[in-house]
Amino acid sequence: MDATAEPSPAIETEGGGVWRSPVGKPLRLESGANLEPLEIAYKTYGRLNETRSNAVLVCHALTGDQHAGSPNPLTGRPGWWDRVIGPGLPLDPRRYFVIVTNVVGGCMGSTGPASNNPKSGQPYGLAFPVITIADMVRAQAMLIDSLGIETLFAVVGGSMGGMQVLQWAADYPEKLFSAVCIAAASRHSAQNIAFHEVGRQAIMADPDWRGGAYEAEGVRPEKGLAVARMAAHITYLSEPALQRKFGRELQRDGLSWGFDADFQVESYLRHQGTSFVDRFDANSYLYITRALDYFDLAAAHGGVLAEAFRKARHVRFCVLSFSSDWLYPTAESRDVVRALNAAGCRASFAEIETDKGHDAFFLDEPQLDGALRGFFTSTAQARGL
Repeated sequence: MDATAEPSPAIETEGGGVWRSPVGKPLRLESGANLEPLEIAYKTYGRLNETRSNAVLVCHALTGDQHAGSPNPLTGRPGWWDRVIGPGLPLDPRRYFVIVTNVVGGCMGSTGPASNNPKSGQPYGLAFPVITIADMVRAQAMLIDSLGIETLFAVVGGSMGGMQVLQWAADYPEKLFSAVCIAAASRHSAQNIAFHEVGRQAIMADPDWRGGAYEAEGVRPEKGLAVARMAAHITYLSEPALQRKFGRELQRDGLSWGFDADFQVESYLRHQGTSFVDRFDANSYLYITRALDYFDLAAAHGGVLAEAFRKARHVRFCVLSFSSDWLYPTAESRDVVRALNAAGCRASFAEIETDKGHDAFFLDEPQLDGALRGFFTSTAQARGL
């Protein structure tokens, strides 16, 4: 299909809903616990073709959701990847059937700590079992199987989404034709774990956290969650971007000689924190950051990352990094590429020059758009799409 053609009125542009696991088929977690029933909220764009060969799974980052290509109906915020998903864009729903899920442990419709525990009838809170990236991927695989899709044309994601992509390649290579990993790593570094621990401690120090039972008590640890978001958001940016955007500019004429937000960067971070608490659950933040911290793809393969990809030699890989990303620096993407090469996999790699930091994959970055468009176009030709 010509990616620039006018959309057919017969094409379903949006779909999705909430998938519920069949009775007697729980999600078996790495911790040994079972989640039953399991619900996964998902969104689709486009239509599955007759050969079921055009499905693309998009995996979201830490605070993302299933509303990647269209506005979030709860918050009114634009789709978080509407630069990539849409007519004429790299993931054109006139060519591809795009599927986006909310991860297990999330707070946008998938089973998570805010969901009701069937044993108590109350929100899980801290009774929710600890989850991992592998658990998230296993839940996605259950959904994909239920849709009758044997092989995904591609799985793609950035940051935590990129980690899910790598986990898919390790655990379900037979279900993949291609994989795109953006601004990610094969394991969480000590620095990343440290930043997450600061955020978790901020949440748990909030008196309204109530040991994780705030839902049942009708309160929310908004201050702690806001601080956690502020600390994390700094890691998504770069020093050059902060300097270019804010420098040492003041909010008003002169200093307050107090602790108001004197500097524009302070006001920006406070806004990021307060707006975040309106759309995210504090316990989900605890669980998902813990899943990231536990992520170490080589650990299950004798500490040798290449062994994780031995069965994925047929998969076409694209690995992308950003020059100013200090959360998941380019060196960690190169480690992934070296492991793929050692495993005999086909992998293309590009470091995109930008001063926008880790969050560049969300932003207007023409080099990223070009890299994605080029990879998907050539891979679609190989797939016969």
